[in-house]
Amino acid sequence: MNLQSKFLRIGVCALMLLGLSGCDGQPGAEAQGDSHAVDDHAAGTAAIEPAGPTNRIDIPPAVRQNLGITFVTVEGRRVEQTLRVPGRFEYLPTAKREYRTMLPGRVELLVEQYDRVEAETPLYRIDSPAWRQLQQQLTNAEAAIDRFTTRLDSFGPLREAHRNHERQLERIITVRRERIEQLESVAEVGGGRMAERSEARGALATAEAALAEVLEKEAELEADEAEARSELVASRANRDFLLDSAATLVVQPVTALLEEIESSHGQHPRWRAISTITVRAADTGIVESLGLTNGSWANEEVAVLTVVRPDRMRFHAVGLQSDLGRLHDGLPARIVAPSPTRAKGSIDLADAMQGTLAIGLQGDPDERTVDLFVIPDSLATWARAGISAQLEIVTDTTVAPVLAIPKAAVQRDGLVPVFFRRDPADPNTAIRIEADLGLEDGRWTVVHSGVRVGDEVVLDGAFQLMLASASGGQDQGGHFHADGTFHDGEDE
Repeated sequence: MNLQSKFLRIGVCALMLLGLSGCDGQPGAEAQGDSHAVDDHAAGTAAIEPAGPTNRIDIPPAVRQNLGITFVTVEGRRVEQTLRVPGRFEYLPTAKREYRTMLPGRVELLVEQYDRVEAETPLYRIDSPAWRQLQQQLTNAEAAIDRFTTRLDSFGPLREAHRNHERQLERIITVRRERIEQLESVAEVGGGRMAERSEARGALATAEAALAEVLEKEAELEADEAEARSELVASRANRDFLLDSAATLVVQPVTALLEEIESSHGQHPRWRAISTITVRAADTGIVESLGLTNGSWANEEVAVLTVVRPDRMRFHAVGLQSDLGRLHDGLPARIVAPSPTRAKGSIDLADAMQGTLAIGLQGDPDERTVDLFVIPDSLATWARAGISAQLEIVTDTTVAPVLAIPKAAVQRDGLVPVFFRRDPADPNTAIRIEADLGLEDGRWTVVHSGVRVGDEVVLDGAFQLMLASASGGQDQGGHFHADGTFHDGEDE
């Protein structure tokens, strides 16, 4: 036994003395065996027969509670085929959503950090002059559409008036041509006057010129109508683009912005009534951080807050490049707690998460490492971004499992490894066993004998039991008092 173990043994013995009041009050009266002799009738005193050596220690419920004793079940594991690497939890790249200012303006926060939000929850408002400029542009676009629509509507009556004028001129021209023909017929027989024929030809020329002018105006009218129609199409396209921009800014469909609402100024589309832009959550999550103080002025594209989905998590481990020959995508993996314990208030050893291994696309040439990723099938309650844990990767599932117990359950009494098995026939008794151990993976170790599948061994509290049974204590047997002190032998 080394010096440290001796000092620890002395400390435990001091605790034992505190519990002697629960046994025979006189020194030397402790029992040394598992049974008592029959009464000595001649002397009238009890004679004690020493029993054979035992490796059993009483651990009633009060003792287990005071010493914090916990148990873990012996299970079959592929210890030699298990690769164990450290790592940490981190959010998936798609777990975070940043909300930024679309326009410069004054920001009013509507949530606090770490608030849980649902979809459509208001996050913040922006009071932006740029939004009112967009509303003004939309107003101008609507006015242009109305103007060009009215102009196009006027081309119909104008065209009809021109056509009526054209038909009237055509009739006048016809009449004047007939008059000229009559005058020329009279002139052929030596009648009529030259002045009348000249006047008739002048009137015909005037009517034909007027008709040509009317036809020219009709061509101009058609050109003006085509231009107005193009302007109307452009105005509508401009209005549609502005509405799309507005819908993107307020995160509402265009149909909702065009919905007519009633106000003191009469009916008008909804987009005119929006004075401030309210930004709402796109999905459920938790407000991770706030980038602005409430009421501050923000320029365009400034990060206001970040919402994260804590259920979108992965485990990021770092393996050695020398192990790449044993690893490949799709291997079964388990994420286990950082410490092997079952103590109350700690992460339970059995609270693990299952997943499938994915190897990173590149490694670190300086550190000679490679990234390993596992997305758990379901997250345990203790999984948080930045929490350290360990990744267990089974590299060969064809090998039969072997009996194993946690390495933390094995204690050393000098050079002898020991562990404590809970008596299947008496749950209030622990049996000290000198361990026949095999390979280990850093957390679990193979046990060749002394246990079978389903047995329980002491995990937390094994060190105290080792101290109580060290240096021959296991040969005498013993028990703990409710206050946690140990006493060799049994109570009288």
